Amino acid sequence: MTTAILPPHRAPMHVAEESMISLIPLTDIRVLNPRMRNKRVFAKLVENISALGLKRPITVAPTTTGTEPYEIVCGQGRFEAFQALGEKTIPCIVVSATEADRYLIGLVENLARRKHSNRELLTAIQILSDRGYTCLQIANKTCLDSGYIQGILTLLRQGEERLIAAVEKGWLSIKLAIDIARSKDSDVQQAMIDAYESGLLRGEQLMKVRRLIDRRKTFGKNYKSVPATKEKTTPQKLLNAYQKEVRRQKVMIKKSDINEQRLLIIVTAMRKLLADEYFSTLLRNEEIPDMPKPLADRITGDVQ
Repeated sequence: MTTAILPPHRAPMHVAEESMISLIPLTDIRVLNPRMRNKRVFAKLVENISALGLKRPITVAPTTTGTEPYEIVCGQGRFEAFQALGEKTIPCIVVSATEADRYLIGLVENLARRKHSNRELLTAIQILSDRGYTCLQIANKTCLDSGYIQGILTLLRQGEERLIAAVEKGWLSIKLAIDIARSKDSDVQQAMIDAYESGLLRGEQLMKVRRLIDRRKTFGKNYKSVPATKEKTTPQKLLNAYQKEVRRQKVMIKKSDINEQRLLIIVTAMRKLLADEYFSTLLRNEEIPDMPKPLADRITGDVQ
């Protein structure tokens, strides 16, 4: 993979001052707090960077500790992908920021990802609170409502994992979740009645909240407290499990067939388009000289 040298230009940062994009040797950068990542997702990242190049520079900050002059603020996955590809340098945005500001930069970038873990986000909010940030300051940094931040912190401090999960899925309001968390078991029923009369809960949503409260009462506030089942395995249970797995496999096969048909349509359409001289000229004018290798292999017939 070849890496194009980017011309220096100013890049406005949301916390630190404006910085320039520079090519920095990988050996000059260290990962301060390495995170474990899904191997399949990482392999896709490596393949994507290998085929298309680096879409966004990583963010690093100068450091006075350790043997390396820089440490990563954002972009551990991209950094490790470059290592896996045997690259020597990587485009970087160099920022001068305090430890707290570097943490905020990483948090804001994680918020901007297409898919981020709710658990990671909630943990980050908790850490900011522990470091002395007020709800309003956290809200300003994360672009979330301060009332939402305050409610989430209340639920986090009480270990209400089940209620937080329902809030994140969108079918339980933060206000009702806090009311349930603060109420005794005998008062929860009254809280649900009040929510129903005020129009906060209706129909199926009311039933979902009732089931959530029952699970919370039976198994506890968090998911780790679910007790192991002591029920004996019976032939009927084995049959039910087998039938359930058969249904799951049939659905998987059906989805696979649908995706294969869709891929076939795409490949057929691309073959016709690439045979059109006008379309090929348009691609050259737009400087789009290549495509993902798996798609190209199917178009040329190398993959059946």
